[in-house]
Amino acid sequence: MQDCQKLLYRPNPTTAKFMTASSSDSSPEKRSQDRDIAKFSQSVNEFGNRSQASGITAGINQENNQSEVILIVDDAPDNLLILFSYLEEKGYRILLAEDGKTALQIAKTKAPDLILLDVLMPDIDGFETCGLLKAEASTKEIPVIFLTALSETVNKVQGFKLGGVDYINKPSAQEEVLVRIQTHLNLRKMRQALDKQNQEQKQALEFEALLHRVTDKLRDSLDEKQILATATKQLGEVLDLGSCQIELYDSDQVTATIEYEHSLSLPLSQGISRKIEDYPELYQQLLQKQPIQLVEQVPQFTPQGIQVNRLACPIFDEGGIIGNLWGLRPPNEVFTTLEIRLMQQVASSCAIAIRQARLYRAAQLQVAELERLNRLKDDFLKTISHELRTPLTSIEMSADTLKMLFELLPNWQPQHFDAASESLEILEAGYEREIKLVNDLLELVHLDARNQPLKVEPVDLNLLVSYIVKLFIKRAKQQQQQLNIHIRADLPRIETNPDILERVLTELLNNACKYTPQGENIEVSIELSPHTLKLIVANSGVELSKVELKRIFEKFYRIPEQDRWQHGGTGLGLALVKKQVEYLGGTITAHHQNQKLSLVIELPSISVYHKGTM
Repeated sequence: MQDCQKLLYRPNPTTAKFMTASSSDSSPEKRSQDRDIAKFSQSVNEFGNRSQASGITAGINQENNQSEVILIVDDAPDNLLILFSYLEEKGYRILLAEDGKTALQIAKTKAPDLILLDVLMPDIDGFETCGLLKAEASTKEIPVIFLTALSETVNKVQGFKLGGVDYINKPSAQEEVLVRIQTHLNLRKMRQALDKQNQEQKQALEFEALLHRVTDKLRDSLDEKQILATATKQLGEVLDLGSCQIELYDSDQVTATIEYEHSLSLPLSQGISRKIEDYPELYQQLLQKQPIQLVEQVPQFTPQGIQVNRLACPIFDEGGIIGNLWGLRPPNEVFTTLEIRLMQQVASSCAIAIRQARLYRAAQLQVAELERLNRLKDDFLKTISHELRTPLTSIEMSADTLKMLFELLPNWQPQHFDAASESLEILEAGYEREIKLVNDLLELVHLDARNQPLKVEPVDLNLLVSYIVKLFIKRAKQQQQQLNIHIRADLPRIETNPDILERVLTELLNNACKYTPQGENIEVSIELSPHTLKLIVANSGVELSKVELKRIFEKFYRIPEQDRWQHGGTGLGLALVKKQVEYLGGTITAHHQNQKLSLVIELPSISVYHKGTM
């Protein structure tokens, strides 16, 4: 397991205060005892102040080597003074109480490591006090050593039954007291260590079972959202997290976005992104696949300034790092080594599951694309078969007619010459249609392959456009259409492929002449900016739906309302134009408004030559 960096964690220190009981007895002997107790209190307060200044807490903290805390309960100030002085010199921290009631209060609030308890005391004796201590969950594990005078008749069996661990007779040798205290403190430490070990083993088994459950669920799912939901929910519940989040990097590892979270007490953060460069120290370590634990503010909290402890474990596999698994807790709850290891293992399982889900999704997309291509292929084969068969049928019929006519050649009448002439025209038209279809298909294949670099040269747009438009002026007049040109006289030269641009403009004008009704207009215009050329061919009087407009560049698509045999054609014209424009590095779009269809060619970032220059 990678080492987990921890930022400074500061629990609030509590000051150890030593409590004594007071009495209303004003006898000289009692006043002398009160002065001794006041002296003890002053010494204790000074010790408490030193403890607070050095950050020492009332409890045990083995990491800082703080000494054990002993509570001495005795109604005799002389006994308190002797034990206090001796044990303090030996490095123990001492709490004092003169009666059982005060001892119970101190034990509940300060949690000492051991209690020296006098048996015979007023009001509540030592046995009753011990019974009350053992009845409380917070104090029942504190070892109790009874203090009793040699002259006192004490039922030691009763003391052991109540939970006491030992007896010390008063007066006794100081060394004996110290040995007994050390023995029972060591026994308590051993019990605590054993309990901690058992708890860790129990927790490890629970974590192992959780890991198996999570791994099985993640392995059985190929839905990335379900994977994220399962991991965050299971981990958040077992570790009792305020929130469990999974953030994923974008493809360039510029931003990290919280894609899913399971939150119990913290504000929702799903969908929030942050830039990696804004947190260089944090993400530098995470991108190196090392976990990190830190305390930081939660900006979503109101009022702001509330902090949480965060643990982040990178989600990565052999393919690289995908994101991070975050666990959030209150700032005073540090993640243990076992918890960090569990989160790392869950993060590793998430990486495998996410990668599998993405591969599955990519495979599904590929399958869907293959299905789409197969459908297109089938449609293409059906269409091309029909397109090839139609002119061949016309050719076959015309050939049969000519054959029959030639058999009657010696006896031809004028109508026979007319039929022969018509058959020859059909043969010629069928041949031209067939040749054009084959040439268009070959050019589409060539443009799709793009296996040759585009050859460009300076082109004079005025000459090119004027030449092509003149070819269609006579045709437009015959069809009672208006053909207009809107281009500047000082149009500069551009760098492009003149042959492809000529074929594009020719096809667009041919298409416009076919489908423009009588009395309507055809317009050719050019808009030129420093780095963009727009060539627009528009025709009016065209009825077109949104569906038809969307499919206008598809192969073999014809507008249903049009007579497909009236104008001839292969159904590849605009599809071929689109490929040719893309080959030139441009785009073509279709716009329809107020019965006017505009086909707009845009060639971006072209080199413009000023007029008269090369």
